[in-house]
Amino acid sequence: MSRCASSLDKPVIVSRLRAAGCVFAEDEAGLLISTAGTPAELAAMVERRVAGLPLEHVLGWAEFCGLRIGVDPGVFVPRRRTEFLAREAVRVAAGRTVVDLCCGSGAVGAAVAAAVAGVELHAADIDPAAVRCARRNVASAGGRVYEGDLYEPLPAALRGHVDVLVANVPYVPTGAIGLLPPEAREHEPRVALDGGADGLAVQRRVAAAAPGWLAPGGHLLIETSERQAPRTAEAFTAAGLTVRVTSCEDLGATVVIGTSPTKS
Repeated sequence: MSRCASSLDKPVIVSRLRAAGCVFAEDEAGLLISTAGTPAELAAMVERRVAGLPLEHVLGWAEFCGLRIGVDPGVFVPRRRTEFLAREAVRVAAGRTVVDLCCGSGAVGAAVAAAVAGVELHAADIDPAAVRCARRNVASAGGRVYEGDLYEPLPAALRGHVDVLVANVPYVPTGAIGLLPPEAREHEPRVALDGGADGLAVQRRVAAAAPGWLAPGGHLLIETSERQAPRTAEAFTAAGLTVRVTSCEDLGATVVIGTSPTKS
């Protein structure tokens, strides 16, 4: 139990969180109490959460695939639905070279490396804050994180040798950004959310360049929406990849998987 638990009134915290619109106020109060080191720290954390800061930014971490992933303020928070993307990557990643593109906090890459022994993990993101965060999260797996736009910062030696390329790229249409919850649109970087006019601009760029990086028989996995999946699949097909679409109803998640041709 936290040192703070006996010093503060949990029902009062729950009441304040509920008044601020927190749907899972009871659970959030428990997490805040267990994370804070002192009553003063707890009070400050409650104030930040009531003010609308995402819970994960207040706590400094998010649970993802059973891991505690560090999440700094201003960094994209890994979503529960993205655990399906990580699980699908694990299914095809046994002992192989893995690249986590648009890695954000590095949650997906860290989850794959934790589940599959011997993975050689590389990750990249254009956002400097995300890169700093990801480097901490993948350090235990010996992963390397690079700063830059998509494939640009990756080592040239990876060309043609990537067995699993996993990408949770932004796929919200520009016109829909304003419809996102305030926690996302006000506290997460727009570059991690905005996927262009139809939400697929970044996905198309990733798919088009993937064949130059994938090993023969390598896999590209991208999270998308159920509605967008057919057009995501079209981008994969246009790049010469064999495509399948898979989904998880429980998590409301859809992943498109493309496989590069094997050598004849």
